[in-house]
Amino acid sequence: MSEIVVGGSDPPSPPLSVASSESSKSSGNTGFDTNRIAEVKAWLVSQFDAAGKDVPEFEYTPRSISHLHNIATLSQAKTQAATIVANDFRQKATEYRSQAARIREILEHVGLVQESLPSNVVSSSQVLASVANLLNIRDTELSSFLVAMADISLRKTAVEEKRAKVQQESKELLDYTRKAIARLTYLKRTFAQLEDDIPPCEAQMEHWKTNLTIMESKERQYLQQYSNYKAMLNRAGYSPEISHGVLVEMAEHKKDLEKKTKPILDTLRSYQDLPPDKALAALAIEDKKRQYTAAEKYLEDVLQSALASSE
Repeated sequence: MSEIVVGGSDPPSPPLSVASSESSKSSGNTGFDTNRIAEVKAWLVSQFDAAGKDVPEFEYTPRSISHLHNIATLSQAKTQAATIVANDFRQKATEYRSQAARIREILEHVGLVQESLPSNVVSSSQVLASVANLLNIRDTELSSFLVAMADISLRKTAVEEKRAKVQQESKELLDYTRKAIARLTYLKRTFAQLEDDIPPCEAQMEHWKTNLTIMESKERQYLQQYSNYKAMLNRAGYSPEISHGVLVEMAEHKKDLEKKTKPILDTLRSYQDLPPDKALAALAIEDKKRQYTAAEKYLEDVLQSALASSE
């Protein structure tokens, strides 16, 4: 289906009747009715005839008819608006031409025809007219110029205020940008430093990992030894009541007992040479006594002989 775009400056379109819209409403919202098709065809013919072309062939479907009818309605509304504006401009142009003719007649009566004026006056008048057009005023009265200049001053003040506000915002944005650049520089420096710290940290982590493996092995070993020692203590009858302080006290008590029993042991060791029988022990004692007596007698003899030799 061919698409037709209609601008605001299209030639006048045939009016769409109210009865057709009412009939289209009564026939449903499908958009496929005879009155709409006739109106759309008439509108297309008027538009293409104005352009000097023939209406292209296309299929009339409910969607295309509805779309073209909406375009035709919009085109008619824009055409009517443009016609009203054009009529207003024509009326104003007629008024301006009549006013210009009247002013020209007045100037001719007072001898101020443009041809009789000096060139500088003509150029000044043209400049004045250009300024009036630029200020968008209808006449060249001083009051009109003053009002226009006041309006320009107000707009200038508003623009200056807006400019000051924009400059303040720009200054704030510039400060934010500088702070952001400084922060970005700091972050880049920090990132570079962190990248430099990665190799030592990785080496340290590897060292810690190795130590951790060794410590895990030691932990298993110590746990095994702890289990073995615990089993040994259980077999030896160890109980939690036997603490280090108790063992120290027992050792000191053992030393005291050894000191007390040492003389007794020495005395008992002197009797180890005695026979186990009582009679033999008595004989042995008598023999020891004889030996003791003989030793005393021998000692006396030696002393007597020593005294005699000294005399």
